Amino acid sequence: MEARAELKQVRISPRKVGIVLNLIRNKPCDMAMAILRQTPKSASEPLMKLLKSAMANAENNHDMDVGNCFVSQCWCGAGVTLKRIRPKDHGRAHRILKRTSNIVLVVKETQ
Repeated sequence: MEARAELKQVRISPRKVGIVLNLIRNKPCDMAMAILRQTPKSASEPLMKLLKSAMANAENNHDMDVGNCFVSQCWCGAGVTLKRIRPKDHGRAHRILKRTSNIVLVVKETQ
């Protein structure tokens, strides 16, 4: 049995989110939450909320014991890219790409 939670259109680059996801992959949920609390990255706050949501889904929707759960899978993909323009010299304009992320976190119960 597995429970999952998804977070879409987060205003953080997928590359930056992937660094934090690698820290919590295959860890127990309570340890993953402690790691996210102590990690000084901008992606750790939305991931903390996402992990809480996945744990709540496991407990309420699938009757799983949250104490025995671990992060079995987590991945991040590119969301919609916001295109902005930055003025440059001599009337030119340069494109700025503001990237977003779609994050999925799956929690399973140990046997």
